Amino acid sequence: MISYDERAGAFPDTTTVRAALELAGRAPSVHNSQPWRWRLGESTVHLYADRSRHLPATDPDGRDLLISCGAALHHLRVAFAAFGWRTTVHRLPNPAEPDHLAAVELAPAQPTRADVAAAASILRRRSDRRPYAGTPIPLDRIAALTKAAGQCGVVLTRPTPAAREALVAAISLADAEQERDPRYGTELALWSGRDQVAKDGVPRRNAVAARRYFDVGLRRYSAAGIEIADQEAGAGLLVVLGTASDDALSQLRAGEATSAVLLAATGVRMACCPLTQPLEVSAARELVHESVLDGAMVPQMVVRVGWPRPSSAALPSTPRRPVDEMID
Repeated sequence: MISYDERAGAFPDTTTVRAALELAGRAPSVHNSQPWRWRLGESTVHLYADRSRHLPATDPDGRDLLISCGAALHHLRVAFAAFGWRTTVHRLPNPAEPDHLAAVELAPAQPTRADVAAAASILRRRSDRRPYAGTPIPLDRIAALTKAAGQCGVVLTRPTPAAREALVAAISLADAEQERDPRYGTELALWSGRDQVAKDGVPRRNAVAARRYFDVGLRRYSAAGIEIADQEAGAGLLVVLGTASDDALSQLRAGEATSAVLLAATGVRMACCPLTQPLEVSAARELVHESVLDGAMVPQMVVRVGWPRPSSAALPSTPRRPVDEMID
């Protein structure tokens, strides 16, 4: 058997690289658009934004696209760690090429149990849009999610009751403004309600027909296949991920933190779902900035977390593109 020292300077074999990219492709993305591409160097893996998969009506600023790519980058690091490879990431390595988001160097490393468990969470994680149980979340669980975000350089905030009201208002404001935009309605219809043979988008089997849970409004995907009888069911805990700045690097790191928080929640059997809608509309995003984060940070992501209801069956996975379609 080859030791880790003997592998120094080596590069993973093709099977390992493809397996890692396949797991990276399981990352959450806006409307499951999967807006990333990979290029393989002799000793590095490179992440690029795929602008052909940008959703201009939903994501006019390209914020969701960069956050989605950041989530894929974190998934890639988790996958390689489980396969015995430590990653060193150079973010935005080429100012002349802004779509070149990261260059990832690899070195042999002994995987830990935590590394393997995190990679297993990639396969179990779902964007669970269903209602959650009303069981409170222990403070130590919230602290673990906060730590996961912090390790990516991002601050997780649990809103106060008053701030939560402002966050709920921002969700409703964004929904109302987007509903008035026919381009948004067309785009949402194109990217949701898809059948089982699709390779991207939000399939019918993963979208809920409910319009809100208690006071929290939901994005109105087309042809939703999950009917919820109890419309007063709990929305769970809403947390906000924020950064000090709002440049491309901050948005990329926010995506990495989103991945870290979702995988940490999945690892302890919590249900979770990223919510980008309140931050896709400038007026709603400013409301979150001022009334939820006190103007101290830039909001980058809202995450809904909670305990799954006892009656909730396991959700099917959403479709993903083959690895070959993501590699240049």
